[in-house]
Amino acid sequence: MKIAIGCDHGALEHKNAIAAHLTERGFEVEDFGIYEMQSVDYPDIAAPVCDSIVSGKNELGILVCGTGIGMSIAANKIKGIRAAACSEHFSAKYTRLHNNSNVLCLGGRVIGVGTAIELADIFVDTSFEGDRHQRRIDKITALENR
Repeated sequence: MKIAIGCDHGALEHKNAIAAHLTERGFEVEDFGIYEMQSVDYPDIAAPVCDSIVSGKNELGILVCGTGIGMSIAANKIKGIRAAACSEHFSAKYTRLHNNSNVLCLGGRVIGVGTAIELADIFVDTSFEGDRHQRRIDKITALENR
């Protein structure tokens, strides 16, 4: 599985740790930055990460900012992206299982690095359940196409 990852200045340590962990697990991780501590506007990172998913270059994405909220708002503006800001295990699992989310957004100022890695694992290891949930995803897509 190919995973895109990116962060702003609020979560460089988290992004680097998640990327290293997922690479160790055998995933192909494409890192869209940042690479050193510098101020950056989170939409500038969310866009290329999400574009790589919409294009099919990467299957899933992980975006990390201070709270995860800014990244999720920016990501969800891109057609075909279903991003969820999560800070605990249940939501990280069910956003994939029921919502078929393709981008996980995390907050570097909200959760520790260890929890961020755990949530990333849950997210990439959980598959969409389909069935009745597909009908709901289709309705989300219809809203997106309005």
